[in-house]
Amino acid sequence: MILAAAASLLVSAAQPPPEIAITVDDLPVHAPYPPGVTPDEVSRQMIAALTAAGVPATGFVNAVRMQEQPETERVLDRWHAAGAVLGNHGWAHRSLSDMTVADFEQELVKDEPVLVRHGAGTDWHWFRYPFLDEGKDDAQRAAARQILAKHGYRVAAVTAGWADWAWTPAYARCTAKHDDAGVAELERLYLTAVKQSIADDRETARKLYGRDIRYVLLMHVSAMSARMMPQVLRIYRDAGFRFVSLSEAERDPVYRGYTDLALPPPPTRGEGARQKGVKLPAPPDYSARLRAICT
Repeated sequence: MILAAAASLLVSAAQPPPEIAITVDDLPVHAPYPPGVTPDEVSRQMIAALTAAGVPATGFVNAVRMQEQPETERVLDRWHAAGAVLGNHGWAHRSLSDMTVADFEQELVKDEPVLVRHGAGTDWHWFRYPFLDEGKDDAQRAAARQILAKHGYRVAAVTAGWADWAWTPAYARCTAKHDDAGVAELERLYLTAVKQSIADDRETARKLYGRDIRYVLLMHVSAMSARMMPQVLRIYRDAGFRFVSLSEAERDPVYRGYTDLALPPPPTRGEGARQKGVKLPAPPDYSARLRAICT
């Protein structure tokens, strides 16, 4: 018994810690906001949590927001000054399936002047598909990948997350009503979702790849996620994770089809499960509960 326990400890000690990269979508604006809260305040809060924990991050930009709200341009200065990499999320966050390939290229290129201006000295040639929509069919997916390759991009794939955007409207409602009980319930659900996501994402990776991969986490620059960021980072650290940059994470071979767009498109999560004959965990759906809080 003692020898078996000792052997188990040695095997556990030999396992490298799981690694994860933090990515944040929809810079500089992810609305709605609580009354009196600004995009600048939300980013300052989120950046402070990341900086205090020494965690690198990549933010993805929709430059149309600065056309609509010019004062939000300072948000990108804050992220850049904090050492974050800024990437391309499309000019106006349009779904690829709703565009032509020519429209897609225009959305990509139109976002670039802001990235050149605010991402100086960093490798900003990372692209995050809005809505994670890679195309309505194989032909559109392949054509969009050719456009991205032509402009020197790599794709920031997503392998971890809990749909944090779903908490955004509910948090704005609860704070507008000064409903402390509602906010507390939102926080409880949020933290439950984070912990469940860790379990589900690791199970998915082990079923698809036989191991922990270097995960890429999707979050949004929302007031709720800014509020919860210190606890999110603590939960991942308590689960044994080490934080790495997006570039480090996507050196994992599982992302090769996203970092080398000359290769065939990698299978989607569903396709991969079918090919391997495995059933992946279904993430819990909190949408009905979130819609009901503070209404």
